[in-house]
Amino acid sequence: MSSKQRVDLHNHTTLCNHANGTTEEYVKRAIEVGIDTFGFADHAPMNFDPKYRMDISQKEFYENDIKFLQEKYKSKIEILLAYEVDFMQNKTLMLDEILNAKVDYLIGSVHFIQEKNSELWGFDNPEFIGKYKEKNIDDIWADYFSVIEEMAKSKLFDVVGHFDLIKVFKYLPNKDIKLLAKKAMSEIKKANMVLEINAAGLRKPINETYPSKELLELAYEMNIPITFSSDAHEIEQIGFKYDEVSSLAKNIGYTTCIKFKNREKIVVNF
Repeated sequence: MSSKQRVDLHNHTTLCNHANGTTEEYVKRAIEVGIDTFGFADHAPMNFDPKYRMDISQKEFYENDIKFLQEKYKSKIEILLAYEVDFMQNKTLMLDEILNAKVDYLIGSVHFIQEKNSELWGFDNPEFIGKYKEKNIDDIWADYFSVIEEMAKSKLFDVVGHFDLIKVFKYLPNKDIKLLAKKAMSEIKKANMVLEINAAGLRKPINETYPSKELLELAYEMNIPITFSSDAHEIEQIGFKYDEVSSLAKNIGYTTCIKFKNREKIVVNF
């Protein structure tokens, strides 16, 4: 096992249309804050919601840009190439060119819930926050975790993105969160996926990591491995609250985290 490493696997680029700063500035900042393994996992193209992601025509540019930086900075930092893919219940919206791309890992995230009328609800977008008041909050959470479950069963992804993102605006369930999440967590375990501890929640109204401490405790009990993510969309967000987040993981009992190479897991101390 290697000496302790700082790993940060979920970071964006301006190609997603809602981030700032060049990829090279991100790399320089990552080196500055002592990150050993830095992953670019920008929002993957798909046949929906083009405003918040790169276009498929930009795929080659994105991949070549990251490969150029890998080579240029190889003596200073390990840079990984990945995508954050929106798992869609309507599978035809996801692109095979992305699901089969030659990358180090794929993050599977749920940002949309398909309503009964087939409408897609982007529940973490402030534009659509009103929907939280239209439905029973426990039902919303149950629906969300059933989509996470479906995502894990698909076996398409390596990492679970921001596991409990549904809490972003602080609409919390009345039922026990651990009970609501248990089945999804079991499927994640079965699929041999990694749970990221995503610091972006500390910048949102909920003001806690994704997943929460109690869900991380459940993951630890179930022996589900973790990794770390800033989910940076700005240069100053790189390595965001890393010490606080890694201390949280250590206090729960974790001592190792995962990084990847060509879709293979590599265990490192943190």
